[in-house]
Order: sequence, then C-alpha cells, then structure tokens
Amino acid sequence: MNFYIMHRTGLALLLFSLFFSIQASANLTIEITKGTESAVPVAIVPFSFHGPSSRPPVDLSEIIKSDLSRSGYFKVLDERKMLSKPTQAANVRFRNWQALGQDYLVIGQVKDDRGRFKISFQLFDVYKGEQLMGYQMTVMAHQLRRSAHHISDIIYEKLTGIKGVFNSKIAYITSYKQGNGQHVYKLQVADADGYNPKTIISSREPIMSPAWSPDGKKIAYVSFEKKSSAIFIQTLANGKRTRISDFPGINGAPAWSPDGRKLAITLSKDGSPDIFVLNLATRSLLKITKSYAIDTEPSWAPDGRNIVFTSDRGGKPQLYLVPSSGGRAKRLTFDGDYNAKGSFSRDGKRLTMVHANRGDYRIAVMDMSTRTIDVLTQGPLDESPSFAPNGSMILYSSKKGRRGTLAAVSTDGSMQQRLAVARGDVREPAWSP
Repeated sequence: MNFYIMHRTGLALLLFSLFFSIQASANLTIEITKGTESAVPVAIVPFSFHGPSSRPPVDLSEIIKSDLSRSGYFKVLDERKMLSKPTQAANVRFRNWQALGQDYLVIGQVKDDRGRFKISFQLFDVYKGEQLMGYQMTVMAHQLRRSAHHISDIIYEKLTGIKGVFNSKIAYITSYKQGNGQHVYKLQVADADGYNPKTIISSREPIMSPAWSPDGKKIAYVSFEKKSSAIFIQTLANGKRTRISDFPGINGAPAWSPDGRKLAITLSKDGSPDIFVLNLATRSLLKITKSYAIDTEPSWAPDGRNIVFTSDRGGKPQLYLVPSSGGRAKRLTFDGDYNAKGSFSRDGKRLTMVHANRGDYRIAVMDMSTRTIDVLTQGPLDESPSFAPNGSMILYSSKKGRRGTLAAVSTDGSMQQRLAVARGDVREPAWSP
C-alpha cells in the first residue's frame, strides 16, 4: 500500500519487490471507463496539410480529439459521420453541423515551410454561426505534439472557463524483473496523455515518492540505491541530482513548499518518524511534529502556512494539520477506519486522500469548508492520489486484477479512466504543476 503502511510494517523493500515486469519505453495507454452523459458535442475536422511529404509527422487533430474526449467534458464527433470536412472558414456550412447535433466546431491547417510548421485553427459556435476564436503558431517538428496539447488547452479553457492541463506532465514509478531475477526500478516522466515516457533515474534498488517542484523543473524522490533510504533532488533538464537527506533510519515522503525553497520530509533519526521542514538553501532542519506515533506523508497547504500529514497518534491512521512553523496538530478526519496521503487542490478548497473502511481503500475528497468527505472510486486498492493542476481530475494508482495501473477520476466522480502499459505495474503517480 502507501508509504504510511510501509513504515508501519517495515516491508518497504518487500512491497516494491512485488512489482511485475514493465516495458520501459512503452507509452501509457488510456481507457475511458466512465463518461458523463452531459458531455458537450464538438466536431474536430482533420487539419489540412501542405508540405513536401504527404502527411505531417504528427496528426494534430487526432491528439486534440483524444485530449478533449479524455477530459470528460466533451463528446467528439466520429469523423465518419461528418457531412463535410472544411479547413477554411469560408467553406463551413453551419446547418450541416447543426443537423449532426454539434455545439462547437474546430478546423485547422498545417503548413510545412522547410521544417518550420505553421499551424492555425479556428473554433466556431455552431448554433450562433460565429467564430469564437482563431490562433496561429509556428513550431519545429519536435514541438508538434506539444503544440497540439497547447491547442487543446486553449479550446478547453475557452469553452469551460477552466485552465487546461493537456500540456502538463506526470511522473510515476515502474519496475520490471530481469532474466537473472533482479528487479530494475525506474522513475519516469511522460506527457499527461502517456506519450513520450522518459526515464529520469534507474536503479536495482527501490525508488519511491516522486514529488514535483513548483516550477516543474525538478523532482524530489526517495532512493534505496545504497540499501538504505535517502532523498534526492534531480533537475530534469540536465539530469543533475543532489542527495539532500540521508540520516540514519527513515528518509522519506518529500513534499515541496509552494515557494520551492523548502521540503517537508519524514525522518526517524530521533526515534519514531516525525515531520521535518528542510531549508534547501541552508540545509537547516525544523522539527514540526514531536510524538511517539508514526507521523508521515506531509503535504503543504497552498499558502504555505500549514502542512497536512498522516499519523496514527489516535490509534488508527488519520489526517492532521499542523502549522509549517511548528505547533499543535489538529485532527482533520474522523470518518472511516483509515485516512492517509492527503494533498490539497491548488486553491486549497479540497483535500484528496486515501479513505478506507474494513480494508477497502478508495480515493476520496474532503470539502475544506464543510469537512464532508466524498468517496470517488470503487477500490479496493486505490492509493497515491495527486490533483491535476486545475483541480478537475485526480490521478492515482490502482489494481486491475493482479496488475498495478494508474487511473484518474474527475473530482465529481462523473469521469473515470485507466492508464496502463502492455504488461507490468505502474505506481505512485504525481501530476506536474
């Protein structure tokens, strides 16, 4: 299960050895397992292409279709049902799209000008018969996929008023068993749709607890590469890594402060695990909790004033809130046998967690104004929730049969999807800022 249970049982290495094989280079494939009936109809016409080759290196319209479909807010029209496929505004016949029941229409063009790709698209309100927006950009070939996600973000925000997250990244842990019986553990980063996976670090010893810096340029994580836990920070652009905590005992669960200057971490150097705040510039430590219980899994409130953490000081794992400067901890959760791995949405209005009764572990969200808990997933082994940057979705790890997969659920529970590789397990997802 999660990091708290690993502390509790002392089986961290054993649990990681239970991972199954995985293809390190394989993309994560996404399967929508639950959609919403209120999804808005939108037609994405295949973009026209002009260039020396017969087709562009990347099909932008297909990526945009996939992005908008995965959001749960939109129902994308099947291309085979289109009565026409205009690529210029002058050729759009709004009656055709009205007859197909479409609310919105997207058309676009791509031109290859000696390796520089000029992209333009337009978004129309079908029933008003008017253009809502148009946009142009020029990119290189290696930027085409990212540009498609950027277009999806623009459309999504225009039609929902919510900032899109299609151009964001996800980090996760994989493991596979070699022919000699040894495991190889990898920290990987991929696009939000599962494409372009890149290995950040690989080890024959467990890697765990990836955490993004607020600017998305670095990742903190725990490594057991020297047979004991240590916390590292790695810069994604150049691969530079720095060991920042290797005290005797547990070094775990790093969490960045909102300003990126500090890490909240779990250390057991004084005996039982407690929450500490590490100043990254001075390397000074501030002990935040002081108890004989197990205090772990810290996560900062968006304003940086408080830290939520998991503790069994009440007899069972529950969530507590403590000032980030230290002080008295206040219990947050009372419903259920188990509440752990809490983290805030960016606006601080909601707190996601692993919520359990009688061993059935599910992802839940607490409304911070009312303290009510809404259980979003079916379990029985859901863990490691991570909010999308816009707060609309929660990424988490789950089980499909005996295999570990990633999954995502909208914060109202109406949309669910599963992310998996061809074979093997995926664990501990973290959504980038």
